[in-house]
Amino acid sequence: MKLDFIRKEILKDKPQDESKLGFGRIFTDYMLMMKRGADMGWYYAAIEPFADISLSPAAMVLHYAQEVFEGLKAYRAKDGRILLFRPWDNVKRFAESAARMSMVSFDGDFLLNALYELVSVEKDWIPRSAGTSLYIRPTYIGIDPFVGVAAATEYLLYIILSPVGAYYPQGLAPVDIFVESKYVRSVKGGTGSYKAGANYAMSLLAAEEAHRNGFTQVLWLDAVENRYIEEVGSMNIFFKINGELITPALQGSILPGITRDSIIRLTRDMGMPVTERKISITEIEEAQKAGKLEEVFGSGTAAVVSPVGKLVWGEKTIVVGDGGMGKVTRLLYDTLTDIQYGRREDPYGWTFELK
Repeated sequence: MKLDFIRKEILKDKPQDESKLGFGRIFTDYMLMMKRGADMGWYYAAIEPFADISLSPAAMVLHYAQEVFEGLKAYRAKDGRILLFRPWDNVKRFAESAARMSMVSFDGDFLLNALYELVSVEKDWIPRSAGTSLYIRPTYIGIDPFVGVAAATEYLLYIILSPVGAYYPQGLAPVDIFVESKYVRSVKGGTGSYKAGANYAMSLLAAEEAHRNGFTQVLWLDAVENRYIEEVGSMNIFFKINGELITPALQGSILPGITRDSIIRLTRDMGMPVTERKISITEIEEAQKAGKLEEVFGSGTAAVVSPVGKLVWGEKTIVVGDGGMGKVTRLLYDTLTDIQYGRREDPYGWTFELK
């Protein structure tokens, strides 16, 4: 299969005020589109003008949620280089998510190179202001016009691009998080460890209720005992307790975050002990009472690192440290973003420079 390029005659005006980019509302001129047919296999791949997609009302994705996605970014370094952060790991996880949702496999190397080509075509859309980037959203959906519970045979796989503003335009500030005890997000053996769209739909009600009560995010507990910590909304979670960094172990219900993995590697190389294990909300409360809960932060593609000031669990408020951002949280944020934006050497081979 070859990658075609369908040129757009009139291009959009690019945003002039990068302080108003926001997140996920502005899209570039082009997108990548790949198509698979039941009898033809993968028969189409092109960088084509960004446009609406036409689907049958009976398309299986609309009825049975056979859909997965990914999220990664392209960064513009101060010297003008275009850098991507561990894109091959996003493609690998994308394929793993698709397999879990019983979707037909795709050629990961072809997709990765097509992604590079798309970003290269749209490189002028990558913003230049501090903290900004080009968000990359691969999506894979089953589209058979069939109202029947079965795996699809016809698919669309596409990638859209969106220039996004700085996640912290006013600077990093700790957020307040609500510990969810009524709803559950996932269970071992389910789809919580994969980037399936349905996972996020299931989290919306709890998030809306938390937002109405003044909280930024929801901290999810396990679905079996309702006591062990899993993750925060669209982020993994870390706790620094008595000098040790602890994060919930991956046991089939937590997304294996690429930023999470990077933080674990960075922290160990800094000489700090890091442990992946089950950790309960009760343990967090007891650590806070003993004065040992030093820092808490979330990690993910959008925010990179998000400091947490307090956790509210029922009638209990667990204040983290002095309520401000910890030194390790700041160090990890600075180190990781410096690598992503090419401000410091990357000893891990995580960044890919687009030529």
